[in-house]
Amino acid sequence: MTTQNPSAVVTGASTGLGAAYANRLAHRGYDLVLVARNTARLEALASDIRAKTGRAVDVVTADLTDAEQISVVEERLRTDESIEVLINNAGGSLFTPLATSDAAASEALINLNVTSLTRLTTAVLPGLTARGRGTVVNISSALALNVLPVSAVYSGTKAYVLTFTQALQQELAESPVRVQVVLPGAVRTEFWDGSGLDLAAFPDEWVMSADDAVDAALAGLDAGEPVTIPSLPEIGDWESFEKARQTLIPSLSLQVPADRYRA
Repeated sequence: MTTQNPSAVVTGASTGLGAAYANRLAHRGYDLVLVARNTARLEALASDIRAKTGRAVDVVTADLTDAEQISVVEERLRTDESIEVLINNAGGSLFTPLATSDAAASEALINLNVTSLTRLTTAVLPGLTARGRGTVVNISSALALNVLPVSAVYSGTKAYVLTFTQALQQELAESPVRVQVVLPGAVRTEFWDGSGLDLAAFPDEWVMSADDAVDAALAGLDAGEPVTIPSLPEIGDWESFEKARQTLIPSLSLQVPADRYRA
């Protein structure tokens, strides 16, 4: 189904942040393409959104770590000219010391958090740039910055999402296509189930609701923020962090080693 109204694609849409994005975008007037593995949950969400908003909602059941299934989503992103928004929300978690982790589980996490996000963004961008409008939102994590002893793979994947998006923002600096990266902290969703960390062990003041996190992310998008950290009180703290990083750049590649490395 190709709709005539502007549409938004939300991955990982069956629950949590994805479901919250789907509801908010429908209320903003977008038809929806909802992508996740759980067909029953997707259909229930789609039915609820149709009833509440009257928007057209298409359901695509897909495991984004499976090459054949992700190719169906990629084809939709390449060919559906109604698509104006892609929310790359699908992702997984794994919190365990690397020495005791399962290599196959780590590979699956990388495929979901990194490879699928990259492939879907690559699929949608030519159409958005050709049409001269559109938005891509990539969901990273506060753990891209707050690296923990048990988060080597997870933090690595989310750091990729952050830097991937920042590079893309530079590529599209002269384009009307917008790209935002969101770094939520702990959010009360099913994300934690089987992750290796127990959300119940976190203080309540650390944990945000999915609705609040998405509302903050959309407010940041509306304000033109390239990077949105929903719980960060002062955006100037992030800007100072970025400024400090920029001061390193002139010295990152020079002809000779720094004095401290020379006898």
